Amino acid sequence: MNVFRPDDLVISRPEGLYCPPGDFFIDSWRPVDRAVITHAHSDHARVGHQHYLAHTDSAGTLRTRLGAGINLQSLAYGEVIDHHGVRVSLHPAGHVLGSAQVRLEHGGQVWVASGDYKIEPDGTCPAFEPVRCNTFITESTFGLPIYRWPTQASLCADIDDWWRANADQGRASVLFCYAFGKAQRILHGVDAAIGPIVMHGAVEPLNEVYRAAGVALPPTLRVSDPRVDTGLLQRALVLAPPSAQGTPWMKRFGTYADAFASGWMQLRGTRRRRGVDRGFVMSDHADWSGLLQAIEGTGAERVLVTHGSVAVLVRWLTEHGLDAQGFKTEYGDEDLADQAVSA
Repeated sequence: MNVFRPDDLVISRPEGLYCPPGDFFIDSWRPVDRAVITHAHSDHARVGHQHYLAHTDSAGTLRTRLGAGINLQSLAYGEVIDHHGVRVSLHPAGHVLGSAQVRLEHGGQVWVASGDYKIEPDGTCPAFEPVRCNTFITESTFGLPIYRWPTQASLCADIDDWWRANADQGRASVLFCYAFGKAQRILHGVDAAIGPIVMHGAVEPLNEVYRAAGVALPPTLRVSDPRVDTGLLQRALVLAPPSAQGTPWMKRFGTYADAFASGWMQLRGTRRRRGVDRGFVMSDHADWSGLLQAIEGTGAERVLVTHGSVAVLVRWLTEHGLDAQGFKTEYGDEDLADQAVSA
């Protein structure tokens, strides 16, 4: 059961996280009048709100996913607005393009709702910045000590080696990854000199949003492009959402090697269940040490823990002297949400 205090700046309601003095929601999972959106992943940005507030760099993705006509107000990082006496500002979360932590100030309190975040910079969005606060709301998607991510450079070097070896054998390298965030990180980090890079139709529109925001991505081709023939595919890196795995769409690649990029690849059993040749450990969420680093950086005395390994992280924080508790939300894992939105 969620337990909140009378003067809390954020509480849980059936519709989602609610700021009582400001009368607005953060990443509401049911339609509401006013919603502040931390980022455009489908479990945080839902259809049906009357008014959306998000970071400027989220505008393209939100309109692509929710409709060009949504009523959207955007803010730059650090820009402050006053809504019913609550000072609201957005700050980099390092998760995906446009991702933001929401800082709330009212009645002498400062709260930060982090949404989803990642500590290591990846070159596709501004790096996470710790925001000093009294109360910090953190995710815990990978809130177990087993989760420790390789560096961005090491990850991309491993993908390059796999792609190069496959190209030398004349077979396509099909890499399943989430269409928004992971795909662009991979594009930004791999060595495009190895061969052509081919996109599933669900990925390329999001690449265009990143390019429009000034993120450097190498040239890519859609599978439907007339230039994409059998010879080209034999040296190609193909990026596709997980929902493409096992579908007739895959038949065009003939004999291919496949891989899956996800934080869940840290677990051997997950790779076996996915039925791929190779797993790359890659996540746009903080790993265990990243979660602890972020929490410490806020200086918060109180930490509210949401979706993921809530009980483990709450116990660790409590044992180390913080006022910590968990509460239930309807946020999920974007790799799973991708099955519904990227077919």
